[in-house]
Amino acid sequence: MKTYIELKNTFGDKGLMDLALTHRSWVNENPGKRRSNERLEFLGDAVLEFIVSNALYQKFPLKEEGFLTALRAQLVNTISLSQVAINMDLGKYIYLSKGEEDGGGRENPSILANTTEAIIGALFLDKGTSGAETFIKDNILVDLEAKAKKELKDPKSLIQEIVQSKGFGTPKYRVLSEEGPDHAKVFTIEIVVDGQSLGTGAGKNKSEAAQSAAASALEKFL
Repeated sequence: MKTYIELKNTFGDKGLMDLALTHRSWVNENPGKRRSNERLEFLGDAVLEFIVSNALYQKFPLKEEGFLTALRAQLVNTISLSQVAINMDLGKYIYLSKGEEDGGGRENPSILANTTEAIIGALFLDKGTSGAETFIKDNILVDLEAKAKKELKDPKSLIQEIVQSKGFGTPKYRVLSEEGPDHAKVFTIEIVVDGQSLGTGAGKNKSEAAQSAAASALEKFL
């Protein structure tokens, strides 16, 4: 794992690294200097999902989609990505407003995780897929065999962990419909976070439908 300084020195365009570390609060205090890292974060999120998905698909040829989704979610969630930033001591280099910094922004898991994604986006632009893949392999796709052997959290546990790390409340589950005879009922459940529907799921009982809804919601956070 490279330190922040070591990583920045590998960039051909070092301005990309500065951009990756620029939080929108700093832009608001310093208008006209440069944009925030949000576009890089958007790009990095997509690159990360693709590279991790491909790596897991190749690494575990006998595992089903549910296992791969759960493992991927644990590798790329806010807690995991913020730990990458902590390991690199990125917090002290992020461009933040004074208010955001005074509010603990340098230790904020969401800000740290978003910065990690922005760095992946910057690496992709500067070095192509291979550069982003090297960073992801060195910092995220580590100890895969050991992680795969651990009990993976179910979708409901994962989505609750993720949304709460982003500052939202506990997800709520609402039954939308209950159809069919008693011996073959189908329940449809909606998951709601901060008043917004994030997905629906169906199952032969409420528990199964709720897990399905949670799995649907996970896709929006990966």
